[in-house]
Order: sequence, then structure tokens, then C-alpha cells
Amino acid sequence: MTIKDLEPKEVWANFYALTQCPRPSKHEEIVRQYLVDWAKKKKIECEVDKVGNVIMRKPATKGMEKKKMVCLQAHMDMVPQARAGKKHDFVKDPIKTKIVDEWVYACDTTLGADDGMGVAAAMAVLESKTLKHGPLEALFTTDEETGMTGAFGLKKGVLKSDYLLNLDSETEGELYVGCAGGIDATLSIPYKTEAAPKKYCAMKLTIGGLQGGHSGMEINCGRGNANKIMFRHIRWVAECGIRLISVSGGNMRNAIPRDAEMVFAMPKENKDCIVKELEKVAGWVKKELGDVEPDFFMKVEDVKMAPKVMTEADTQKLINTVMIAPNGVIRMSKDMAGLVETSLNLAIMKTDGKKFTIMALLRSSVDSAKDVLAERLVCLAELAGGTCKLTGAYPGWKPNMKSGLLKMMKQTYKKLYKKDPAVVAIHAGLECGLLGGKYPDLEMISFGPTLQSPHSPDERCNIASVKNFYNYLVAALEAVPNK
Repeated sequence: MTIKDLEPKEVWANFYALTQCPRPSKHEEIVRQYLVDWAKKKKIECEVDKVGNVIMRKPATKGMEKKKMVCLQAHMDMVPQARAGKKHDFVKDPIKTKIVDEWVYACDTTLGADDGMGVAAAMAVLESKTLKHGPLEALFTTDEETGMTGAFGLKKGVLKSDYLLNLDSETEGELYVGCAGGIDATLSIPYKTEAAPKKYCAMKLTIGGLQGGHSGMEINCGRGNANKIMFRHIRWVAECGIRLISVSGGNMRNAIPRDAEMVFAMPKENKDCIVKELEKVAGWVKKELGDVEPDFFMKVEDVKMAPKVMTEADTQKLINTVMIAPNGVIRMSKDMAGLVETSLNLAIMKTDGKKFTIMALLRSSVDSAKDVLAERLVCLAELAGGTCKLTGAYPGWKPNMKSGLLKMMKQTYKKLYKKDPAVVAIHAGLECGLLGGKYPDLEMISFGPTLQSPHSPDERCNIASVKNFYNYLVAALEAVPNK
């Protein structure tokens, strides 16, 4: 059995087609063209705006022309993450899938159900000749995962809808009515190098086997951050003559880093002692992380000595900077039990021979808390003799508990499944915040099938939840009231 054999077939067939379209963030050319060609083939009105969003429209079915207009919204791009050792070019290679028990996985890469499943469901609605619905729009945005470029660039007045259904949530049976805002921080810290001291040797320190995951959905799961763990190791032996040579860890702002590498130099006479101390730290980390990170490993290996190393002062400066940098959950919400209010993901770290770069994603449902956390990073960068650039800020989405759309969606779910849906807010960023700023009268709800471990190679989609999600979407469209 393949995913094309799963039910509802119209959704899974579209999702399979999307897995064949390479679509990492900022490389949506192939999937965009596929959607345009698909719409032409299906005789669906379609346009592409200046930032690369795809907008489709479908008239109401006969007798339902007076219903409020609904926009189905999802993003085209996916997070490109592969397991260590897996060779996969996300710009060129399709995603290979497998079915394990009640779940669909990719083969050692991210699956792209975030948000390919939302796109696939919207396509199934648009191509259907039997579903009952009022006038529809579909907005497929570009580059949601690395900057929300599509939502930022969408012009006012393009959408005509009264309601927007964001199909980008990850627990079936939950209706999301609010989300955190976010901001990108990029720290740039200069450093100096000098000729490698005599009688020094070099080693590579590798941290791996971590789960990683979505920095919004799973930041409170206690998972290890490879960058922080790596610098914890090297800090323990920092007084043994250590000199940094290069650092590389993480590759996406919104993914908790799973792997990191550091090349460093040390006096040859200290090598054996340093290796033993690093192994000691690894034992502590493994015990602390326990069952949360069962596959964590630390590895050290000999490498060729580089001609230049970081100065002793700058080595210590960078180690200290990372050690004191905030990371993870900063504060839990005081208004909603179990919801993270503010968090920070130290996502990417790298050296280029002249500067050390740290890229972080900050999230908060409280704008002032997000701003003060950003200022902490600005101060940290300044103390280290560098700078911190803050970019890509996007607002949170404030819940509207009196929304007519929310009332209708709750009633429809209960009628369909004989139970109430959970109404919640989410710490992860959704495009609803930006879209709501451009269309303040647009009522919005976010929902979707059940996904686990998005933004990691363990990403999986629950098969049964897709059927429930799609049936609910179909029922909700039919239940939309008249204007």
C-alpha cells in the first residue's frame, strides 16, 4: 500500500503530487508552477502575485451563492531537514514516503505534511464537483517557514472573503484562535585569528542524535539544543589551552538544532585528558536528557591541524557568549494552562574566519515580552563586541472568542463528531497574525490533521486524522451562513 491508496483519496492523491515537487522554503518555483498548471487543467481561476503567492477562486455551488465567502489558506513551502548521513537534495529530490502502523512518514527526511496536507485538502475542495459550498478563495503562501514572506507581501484588497480557514494546525479536534508573534535575531560577533601554536593538534567535536523538532510546538518538550550542548562540552575544558577553529550547528531558525560540529585545537600533551573530560560531560548530558533524547551522542575525532586558530581571548569570549545566551522556554502563559508564552531558539551558529554568527527565533504572545527578550540579545552581542540585527517581526494573533465563525465551527464539529472541539491558542507562529493585520474584519480559525515532530526527520501524519479533518472541512463549508 502507498499513500495514494489511503482515504480520502482526493486528499492523499494531491499530497502525493506535492511530495514529488521539491519545495523547501525560498525554493517554491517547482510547486508554484505545478499549482498554476493544475488550476489551468481543472479550469479554476488562478493568479500569482508579485511575491509568489498563488490565489485561486471557485464560484459557489448552485443555490449557495448568498453564503459568506471563505478563504482556504495554507503555505506551499516545507522545512528541509534530513537525518545525519542521509543524502537528499531538497531543491531537486522528491520526498519518499512510507506507512508505519497508523502514520505516514518520510524516509529519513521531513515529510512536508506541514503544510502540504493543508494545501492538498484545499485542492481537493477546489476540484470537487459534488461538494456544497459558497464562493471560495484559496491562498497558498510562499516562504512561511523562514520569514512569512508571502503573508508579509500580500497586498490589501486581494482577498474578498469574510472567513479564513487556516489549514496549518497540527492536532485534529482542536480549533486554534490565537498564536504567538515572533522576531528573528542575528548576532554577529567579530573575532581574530593567529598562527596555530606549535605542538598543538586539532580535533572535531560532534553532537548528534537529538530529536530536534518545531521550535514553537515542541520548545517545551525538554529536547536538547545541539548548539548549547556543544558549547557546554567545550566550556568544561576551556582552561586546557583550547582554541576554536570553526563552528557549525543547526540550519533552520524554526527547527531546534539536532546536530552541531566544532573543530578546535589544543596542546598535544592535553589531548587524552581533554577527551576523557568531554566524555564525562557527555555522560552527564545523556543522564540529564534521559528518555527524551535516547539517541544523543558525542564524538571526538582527530582532524588535520589548521594553519590558523582563534585567539585565546576571542575563544573564551565566544564560549562565554553562548553559555549565557538564553534558550528554550522563557515563560509560561499566566492566562492559559500549559501554553508557552515566550521562548527563544538558538537555532544556527557558524563561523567564517572573521565573525561568529548566531541566528535565533524569538516567539511570544506578549509583544512587550518579545521585545525585552530581543533587547537581551542586543545587550549580549554588544558585551561581546558585536551587533544584533532584529528583522522579520510579525504580530501575534489575538483570540476573538465572540467570533461568529468560531461559533459555527464549534457547532459543526459537535454535530459531526458528537463532542466539543478544544478551543486553544498556539505558541507556534501562524500567518493569521499578519493576515489579520491586513484584513482586520476577516474572521479566522486554524485547524488541521494530527502531525507529530514537524520540522524534523521524525515528522509524521496520522492517517485517521486526515479523514476526520477533511470531513470536518467539508461540513464546515456547507454550514457557512449567508451574508
